[in-house]
Amino acid sequence: MVLVIDRCREKQRKEASRLQTVNRKLTAMNKLLMEENDRLQKQVSRLVYENGYMKQQLHNPSVATTDTSCESVVTSGQHHQQQNAAAPRPQRDANNPAGLLAIAEETLAEFLSKATGTAVDWVQMVGMKPGPDSIGIIAVSHNCSGVAARACGLVSLEPTKVAEILKDRPSWYRDCRCVDILHVIPTGNGGTIELIYMQTYAPTTLAAPRDFWTLRYTSGLEDGSLVICERSLTQSTGGPSGPNTPNFVRAEVLPSGYLIRPCEGGGSMIHIVDHVDLDAWSVPEVLRPLYESPKILAQKTTIAALRHIRQIAHESSGEMPYGGGRQPAVLRTFSQRLSRGFNDAVNGFPDDGWSLMSSDGSEDVTIAINSSPNKLVGSHVNSSQLFSAIGGGILCAKASMLLQNVPPALLVRFLREHRSEWADPGVDAYSAAALRASPYAVPGLRASGFMGSQVILPLAHTLEHEEFLEVIRLEGHSLCHDEVVLSRDMYLLQLCSGVDENAAGACAQLVFAPIDESFADDAPLLPSGFRVIPLDAKMDPPSGTRTLDLASTLEVGSGGTTRASSDASSTCNTRSVLTIAFQFSYENHLRESVAAMARQYVRTVVASVQRVAMAIAPSRLGGQLEMKQTPGSPEAHTLARWIGRSYRFHTGAELLRADTQCTDASLKALWQHSDSIMCCSLKAAPVFTFANQAGLDMLETTLIALQDISLEKILDDDGRKALCTEYPKIMQQGFAYLPGGVCVSSMGRPVSYEQAVAWKVLSDDDTPHCLAFMFVNWSFV
Repeated sequence: MVLVIDRCREKQRKEASRLQTVNRKLTAMNKLLMEENDRLQKQVSRLVYENGYMKQQLHNPSVATTDTSCESVVTSGQHHQQQNAAAPRPQRDANNPAGLLAIAEETLAEFLSKATGTAVDWVQMVGMKPGPDSIGIIAVSHNCSGVAARACGLVSLEPTKVAEILKDRPSWYRDCRCVDILHVIPTGNGGTIELIYMQTYAPTTLAAPRDFWTLRYTSGLEDGSLVICERSLTQSTGGPSGPNTPNFVRAEVLPSGYLIRPCEGGGSMIHIVDHVDLDAWSVPEVLRPLYESPKILAQKTTIAALRHIRQIAHESSGEMPYGGGRQPAVLRTFSQRLSRGFNDAVNGFPDDGWSLMSSDGSEDVTIAINSSPNKLVGSHVNSSQLFSAIGGGILCAKASMLLQNVPPALLVRFLREHRSEWADPGVDAYSAAALRASPYAVPGLRASGFMGSQVILPLAHTLEHEEFLEVIRLEGHSLCHDEVVLSRDMYLLQLCSGVDENAAGACAQLVFAPIDESFADDAPLLPSGFRVIPLDAKMDPPSGTRTLDLASTLEVGSGGTTRASSDASSTCNTRSVLTIAFQFSYENHLRESVAAMARQYVRTVVASVQRVAMAIAPSRLGGQLEMKQTPGSPEAHTLARWIGRSYRFHTGAELLRADTQCTDASLKALWQHSDSIMCCSLKAAPVFTFANQAGLDMLETTLIALQDISLEKILDDDGRKALCTEYPKIMQQGFAYLPGGVCVSSMGRPVSYEQAVAWKVLSDDDTPHCLAFMFVNWSFV
């Protein structure tokens, strides 16, 4: 009895502590919202003033204004920057701390006017709503010089720890190649001035990388806040000249930084501003949206910084489970190595040892080799597995292409879930063999075995599931090369990110590298993969760009050309750039053979991706659904009517409350039903043939990929036993109720449900057509 009371008290203490934490978050968030509201009121006042001023100018153009008393005119971003540009300051160098301090103080003032004032017109990003568990308030610039993004959020770390994390830019900014702090100058007010040279990767093979020469100023404010602000040193600002590196384009950081305020009861409130000019005019016109989109800047830099801090805070709390017995920091290092290795492959910097091979007359695929791979892989990695004693190196085959009307998230998700659609088992086996003691010859173009199923083993994911690390086990390989038969599982370490279709400006990426069974912390990694970046901002609401929204294609087919053409016209201008890079190790005597294999393989992958992209493009959805249907299968609205009618016949209850006189009403009601409803074939090995939106969300798949998923694959042992027990009842009585339990999505995530209902779907002539399942009140565990 005493033990029970102690447990109840302990539970009450934990709940009280949790409620206090939530209350502190809500209090801090309320303060943040009040500040944001005050800033918006100032912005409205400024816009009203400017509107009145413009009206006055239009009515009386000869009258010149001399009123400079309005704060908004002085602090408007574009006006202020023009004033700065018009009055260049005298040259100041690193030997004059007073001159650099003057630049630092100016940077601080301009940064604060953006972080908490109205120096930039901020527009809140869609879908970023505040709350105790939200990432924060995210906004992007509108009509300002360069591109800018701003974030405000709460984290449960102290300001000094937050500052330490943010200043370590390579740990969270995936595009950062290197940061060199060339000078550190303490200031009299307890602050620090740093002169920094930074290089960033180019996102594709079609543009040059950027570098930055900046002054970073760290200082404390009177209210206890900590500020880290930064700006580029140029001729207009004064200051010393930075390094010049060939093949890099010098970009500019406009006053940016971090304002970190301590919160009552612990934690910090963070204001982040990123404002850059990436010299978009130096890239081909079709790629300029990559450098002119504030949403892309927000996703890659501003939101990435805030997410990384929240991730560290969550890991520090001790509530995060370890994946594969490894600590989160170790898994995070694997993610960074995969991302960095892929960036190195895409960019191929000469100072890392990369050089171009001569082409075969066609410039669609670029081949680069690195004969000094130890320099690239790093001293902390055991590279003896990759490179034999007889000499060798790394070869990279890469290509970039434009895609039309294909959401990046959907394409990457398909590539992840359906590796057999594009991968060659022989090439996978060659890559895996490099990690073993006795590799075999280079695979040719002939058929080389078969691809077994892939099993996804989750390792770790970030707090908001925008990135996840996993091990892929490729089962059932049976390959024959030069009379050497190999039949064993192969493993890939894989990083997937950006698969949320509603994240505006997000880059979707799938990067993987072969590993052996030991999976050591210092295992060498040769990352390959795909990166898809949107070139155009999403102007339509998310529902208008969701590729596989069946309800939006109801009129596709006979009599539905008007709706189909209007949907196509609204999305046909959506473009993205796809970058593919594959890396292979080679021995010197096989270099030419590996190069020929790699070039042909990338061309084959490009063709496969183009085929997949055409299949999942929104404007082609109706036709693809028809192509995927088996002979004699009913149209979607007919199937929906059969599902609803059969449910009513067997159970006596209504499943779809819709107007039966309307042809598409049943399908709309089925598609939008809150519970997961799906149909599977009446075969010895049932596979899914249809699912509503909730069903696709639960299975984490698409309508096109649905037919590759079997019923047995998603049910656990208890679920399979329950179904086997009730199956005779389903076939005799027409339906059965199954107990609640846990199943798994196509991505391996566990899904709980309160109850499942199974019933026989009858056609118009009362013959069994398929089995339908409804998973009630499902949720991811």
